Amino acid sequence: MSDFNHNNNNDNALNQQLYSVLEKTLQAGVIEQRRKRRWGIFFKLLFALYFLIIIGMFAATPVLNEQRKFMDSDGNPLNEYTAVIRIEGEIAATTDASADKITTALRKAFKDPKAKAIVLRINSGGGSPVQSAYVYDEINRLKKIHNKKIYAVIMDIGASGAYYIASAADEIYADQASLVGSIGVTAASFGFVGTLEKLGIERRLYTSGEHKAFLDPFSPQNVNENEFWKDVLNTVHVQFINAVKKGRGDRLQDKPELFSGLIWSGEQALPLGLIDGLASTGSLARDVIKAPDLVDFTVQEDGFTRFMKKLGSETIQRFFYTSSEIQLR
Repeated sequence: MSDFNHNNNNDNALNQQLYSVLEKTLQAGVIEQRRKRRWGIFFKLLFALYFLIIIGMFAATPVLNEQRKFMDSDGNPLNEYTAVIRIEGEIAATTDASADKITTALRKAFKDPKAKAIVLRINSGGGSPVQSAYVYDEINRLKKIHNKKIYAVIMDIGASGAYYIASAADEIYADQASLVGSIGVTAASFGFVGTLEKLGIERRLYTSGEHKAFLDPFSPQNVNENEFWKDVLNTVHVQFINAVKKGRGDRLQDKPELFSGLIWSGEQALPLGLIDGLASTGSLARDVIKAPDLVDFTVQEDGFTRFMKKLGSETIQRFFYTSSEIQLR
């Protein structure tokens, strides 16, 4: 009997030890989970604070830069300056050289009483005729309202749609090696007729108009549709030519090749009347405008938006943009 009680006591002691170990293990697990949650909350708060600081920096930098650009090197406010608006890259509704951004900058510069004159600093091979025409028309409208001259300075290239815009300026300048002109219209695509058949793919195209798919790259070309499309391009070309003639006036040489789509160096463009002189933005502001301090009025996206675009969203968007759009190039 005593042996039984002794064994029973041993079992109870063992069970208590097991329960004690299990309890401590569970408590340790709970403590560890709480510790992990606390650290998790800490790191989340730290990340949120870091994110807010970054956003704050993105928001504050443009404001500080906006204030500084109207000051001289000593931090004193400028009393007079030359307003500069950059037109760089493709002229299109979705790029930095869109009509919305350029015209917004133009309105601000024309209204600024301290801006003695405006310089369009161009480095573009052209783009959308619609966007170019919007800017051209707005320049002419603002010139009638404000007593202020506007100049265009062509850097590496000022061609096609970019030259369309430049021709609205009072005077155009370039470097002797700049590329100027290309007064023409283009619309390019590809033809894949027979490609799908060779791959064993059946394409099904449904339209509700006889010529609705005349730009379809997988359909054979039609002579009548090709002539129609050429007429459309010729119409846009005539609009382009008329705009240049109106802007440049008697300064243009009476030579048909000027409107053939050819492009010239700045040295060649000068005697042709495509430009008025050879100068850089700085020398023009200093020697012609007599306001050497330059203030950039270009509309720029905030840093966060530029960062997101660098991730590739804009590239993807442009990749899927229709290849048959009309271009001034």
